[in-house]
Amino acid sequence: MRTRPGAHREAYPNWREAKILSQAVTVCQISVCGLAEIGLSALANLGQSISDQTVGNILKRHGIEPVPARRRQTTWKTFIKSHWDVLASIDFTTVEVWTKGGLITYYLLFVMDLATRRVHCAGCTPNPDGPWMKQIAKNLTDPFDGFLLGTKYLIMDRDSKFSDAFLRILEDEGIDSVRLPPRSPNLNPHIERFMRSIKDECLLRMIFFGEKMLRNTTGEYLLHYHEERNHQGVGNKIILPGDEVGLADGKIECRERLGGLLRYYHRQAA
Repeated sequence: MRTRPGAHREAYPNWREAKILSQAVTVCQISVCGLAEIGLSALANLGQSISDQTVGNILKRHGIEPVPARRRQTTWKTFIKSHWDVLASIDFTTVEVWTKGGLITYYLLFVMDLATRRVHCAGCTPNPDGPWMKQIAKNLTDPFDGFLLGTKYLIMDRDSKFSDAFLRILEDEGIDSVRLPPRSPNLNPHIERFMRSIKDECLLRMIFFGEKMLRNTTGEYLLHYHEERNHQGVGNKIILPGDEVGLADGKIECRERLGGLLRYYHRQAA
């Protein structure tokens, strides 16, 4: 029996879509163009030519939202990856300190550069009010040595201490504030992990008498954190390694901080 020309196309009405489906779906998923641009330009670069109506049908059939909806639905993971080199995060932690006036709660404010894992203690105070926060914002955005130089986005929670004046100073310096939803520490995991480290390894193991002791302890821990501590997030390497790192020969020495609370073993550099 002779097959009528074109019968195979009728039996498989989606034969043309099937031929280019993998290419079309991929382009539609990553493209920020409209339907016509995808059909006439993006797919043409791959040697395919289809109408905007066909592109629309493919989008609908495979559950891919139109471009405006996709822009609204950018995942947090995608945002972090695409802005990794210009992202920083900021957060508070508290410490109880014995003073002449009794036990006082002090606030420590830390800022982290996510790409390098560098951490800066932006301030220490028992009263993080509006004027104090404004000065912190000015310090962080100082044009010469501000920690946030080169940063485009600063991730923070919805703590009321991040005042409108604080946010305006950041905005004036080209830094967008990314406010997280309530009760979502999982969206800011890097600085949350740092907070856990400094508490478990240092702050919760000491009793502080006066602000000076707290500041000195924090400074010592940050030196250990940057120059002596290996970090999984950067390939189990030290953030700011010294010349002794990686040496195979030489006497093994131990550098102690805070009375032996923090220890770093290394070989003696030549």
